Amino acid sequence: MAARPATTPPMAKPAPRSSPAPADPDAPVRIAKRLARAGIASRRDAEKLIADGRVAVNGRLLDSPAVTVGPTDAITLDGRPIPEAEATRVWRYHKPDGLVTTAKDPQGRPTVFERLPEAMPRVMSVGRLDLTSEGLLLLTNDGALARYLELPDHAWPRRYRVRAFGKVDPDALARLGDGVTIDGVRYGPIEASLDRQQGGNAWLTMGLREGKNREIRRVLEHLGLKVGRLIRVSFGPFHLGSLPRGAVEEIKPKVLREQIPGYFGGQAGWAKRGADDRKGGGAKGGKAPGGGAGGGTPKPGGGKQGGPKGGRSKAGGTGGDADHRRSS
Repeated sequence: MAARPATTPPMAKPAPRSSPAPADPDAPVRIAKRLARAGIASRRDAEKLIADGRVAVNGRLLDSPAVTVGPTDAITLDGRPIPEAEATRVWRYHKPDGLVTTAKDPQGRPTVFERLPEAMPRVMSVGRLDLTSEGLLLLTNDGALARYLELPDHAWPRRYRVRAFGKVDPDALARLGDGVTIDGVRYGPIEASLDRQQGGNAWLTMGLREGKNREIRRVLEHLGLKVGRLIRVSFGPFHLGSLPRGAVEEIKPKVLREQIPGYFGGQAGWAKRGADDRKGGGAKGGKAPGGGAGGGTPKPGGGKQGGPKGGRSKAGGTGGDADHRRSS
């Protein structure tokens, strides 16, 4: 049995890059995006509302979604003013396995968005987890923020606990730190350590920054290992912590501004980001931003986590913007 290392070394940071400036909150945006941020409909459904002749800007009925609007434009739906754009919000969600991270699945499989509480606004995922993966999934009502967090320039580390079947070669794990090429696909440096090996069953801790599609599964298969469970325990500064399986919890606005200053710096425009100091959500009792020090992280050899399951109610409407996100 391999001894668990006393500490996990921090992931090496990539060479500094120039990060893109945050978008100007007062800059013109497409009308469909404005309708989506007001909680009216997904962008796709908003375009249908426009095609049906139900949306007007400054008294002029629209017949095309190829229109940009700004903070001073008067927008109506069926003759009534639409609500103000919602403040940017982010939630931690403990995704169970068996759910797909997409708004509508052509195979009819249950989706993450169908299992969210009715009180949730329309949200999209930051990245994705595939059908059999579980753990931390960030959700937001702000598509621009989702794209900002997925940019390679930010290279936020994602950490996973992995149960794998097979005999682990510690030297092979160490070599992953230099990256690996599999079937012509180049995977960047991966930090991997063996926590426990008992017979043919092993628990690993793995960290990566790129998050290519099914990256961990493919890399471990390359090493002769079969993944049994894959649990994301952190995404950048946000942690799964003790969040129960299937539960969702909003991250406090103050924490968002502290952890993502490049996006929120100086923004208080027409989306009323300054109004995001609303009462409610946020991490409870955790030491790390958005969820604590990992009190609910599965232990090596442990079973499925308990806690309430999702599905008590369906989301009142979810956008289709999650479909293209990457999975691990």
